[in-house]
Amino acid sequence: MNHHFELPGTYKKWTLGLLIVGLAALLWGFIMYHPFEHAGHGENINSTRFWAVLLQNSTYWLLVVNTSMFFICITTMAHGGWQVTLRRVPEAISSLVPVLGLITLVILIALVFGNRTDIYHWLDKDAVNNDKILYGKKGFLSPGFFLIFSVISVGLWALIGKKMRSMSLQSDKEGHMDYETGKKWIWKNTVWASLFTVVFTLTVGSTLPWLWLMSIDAHWYSTMYSWYTFASTFVSGLSLIAIFVIYLKNQGQLEYVNDEHLHDLGKFMFAFSIFWAYLWFSQYMLIWYSNQPEETRYFIDRIGTAEKGGPYRGLFFLNLILNFLAPLLLMMKKAPKRNWTAMMFLSIMIVFGHWIDFYQMVMPGALHEHAEMNFFEFGIAALFIGIIMWGVGRYISKNSLLASNHPYIKESMIHHT
Repeated sequence: MNHHFELPGTYKKWTLGLLIVGLAALLWGFIMYHPFEHAGHGENINSTRFWAVLLQNSTYWLLVVNTSMFFICITTMAHGGWQVTLRRVPEAISSLVPVLGLITLVILIALVFGNRTDIYHWLDKDAVNNDKILYGKKGFLSPGFFLIFSVISVGLWALIGKKMRSMSLQSDKEGHMDYETGKKWIWKNTVWASLFTVVFTLTVGSTLPWLWLMSIDAHWYSTMYSWYTFASTFVSGLSLIAIFVIYLKNQGQLEYVNDEHLHDLGKFMFAFSIFWAYLWFSQYMLIWYSNQPEETRYFIDRIGTAEKGGPYRGLFFLNLILNFLAPLLLMMKKAPKRNWTAMMFLSIMIVFGHWIDFYQMVMPGALHEHAEMNFFEFGIAALFIGIIMWGVGRYISKNSLLASNHPYIKESMIHHT
């Protein structure tokens, strides 16, 4: 059967349209926000907004696409055969890691060498020397460590991910595998998947969220922050996989993907929505219960006090509704997880909901009370979505949509959840 997909004109038009809107928003931001003007705390809030929006979107979408390779690796290590018929979708999404990784690194380098103390207060050497807390963290929160560790992390994600994809595509060329060949191939995949998982755990699961996001509020810290960030991006990554699977299925592709596979994706999305909410509540509850000023300030900046609500209060609770209450109520039963239309709606909602989650992670620490959402915020998001659509479309139009020689392909074709 022919498993090569030619991109429809509608897909190309949407991709081009989003890229044009995104580039127009970026140009508008350059003209209106004067991003290269000096900005200390509150001195040029528009300049701060420009870089904060770029930081929010670049880190969010990079971490989201990177979770597709994490999904492939954990299912490979678990010898999970159910996902093989749709495996090329997360492969396609993960192929964006080098592109979005480069964009993110350029933004981070610009922040560091531009001495953007309005985003990262720890870049101010005088402030560090006169602040006991910042001084104690200067070995970790330093430009050298920040950039070197970021470059190494993104580089390893890109290199190991490329190796995983190349082994998968190589199996298409080598033809059917006998038992011994398949056994060796699975073992080789498992070794590389294990290596990626270790790197992923030591970066996304611990260090990078501290560097890229938590250090915006350098006086505040949470031992749950990295797991919270991981949960947010992993459930978004699963939702992004579901969006492309449903789209391709509607285009008459992925003929071996059925309700059973969609149901399993839905169960993952439901489970990690609950896991995210567990971390959200645990982090909030422990900080609220301890009532220590250095910890509660993080949430006061987002929801205000009992006497006066903060400018981010609406987004704070919208975040909880979109990412917990809605998935809980709409995905608890079996039927919605097997309904292609419902799953498309829920997947888009979750991806948008966690984009809001990242917005309220970044903006209060950078913009403080100057909360605003306009064309620029949504236009930059459109730019990254357009890049993802371009990269996924490029991958799936060049390669077979079915890993037909994978040793577990039959198990996936007859999968029953």
